[in-house]
Amino acid sequence: MRFVLTVAVALAATSALAMGPWKGNAVPCEGDVACELGERSYHVMTPDGWDGETPLPVLLHFHGWSRTGVHAQRSERVGASARRRGVLLVTPNGRGKSWNFWNDSTEDVPFTDTVLADVAQRFPVDPERIYVSGYSYGSAMAWRYVCQSGSDVAALLAVAGSIDQREACPEAPQEVRHVHGLADTVMDFPMGPGGDVTYPVALWRRAFDCNGEGRAGGDWQARSFLTFSRTGWSCAGKDVILDLHPGGHFIPHGWIGRQLDELLGLTPSYP
Repeated sequence: MRFVLTVAVALAATSALAMGPWKGNAVPCEGDVACELGERSYHVMTPDGWDGETPLPVLLHFHGWSRTGVHAQRSERVGASARRRGVLLVTPNGRGKSWNFWNDSTEDVPFTDTVLADVAQRFPVDPERIYVSGYSYGSAMAWRYVCQSGSDVAALLAVAGSIDQREACPEAPQEVRHVHGLADTVMDFPMGPGGDVTYPVALWRRAFDCNGEGRAGGDWQARSFLTFSRTGWSCAGKDVILDLHPGGHFIPHGWIGRQLDELLGLTPSYP
């Protein structure tokens, strides 16, 4: 993604102050009005209180199976979390309301590169703060995307879904954050050999040469009815964080907001 996004950011920056968020001949699109890219599309939502000029962090979020980008934007656990924290939310639409994350030949990776390039032509974005997220099938797609085209991604924020942990990825984000429920039977919790509960991030630990059991990050809560247990690894300048909870298959209240707070240097808050 590096070349495409860098060029697009450079083009956007030259006209940001003069023309505001809609640059050149770009057709306005926001919220329920999709941004069209040939046969495909995505949705975008600007944050609360944005001045129309300041470069924005970006959260690109892949929706779950049978959903669309609109669903994520309307979600308190995704859309509102980004909007309240000054983050531009970008939600691509999958073909047939799903994603092809099964192998590295998927067309959804170059499509996502095109989405990010188009966003950077429409909005002033901060290329150092591009975050990629997803839920369920969308989480697996987020893994696939950063595996194939993630060298410019600041962090992966994955919720209840991943790719095969035995894969070798040609690219990687700067940081990985993954949450999974131990009782998940939809995208089954990927238990490792001998009951290893850290296996959901085995791929990235191997890629970053993370050795050892990791450091306990303590328990934390966004809501009183759900406790997360955190384990983290710091390896060659890259961090891997795993949050586990006892529940099933859902986007946990406050999880995405908490990750954005930590990544952006904000005081953790809910919602």
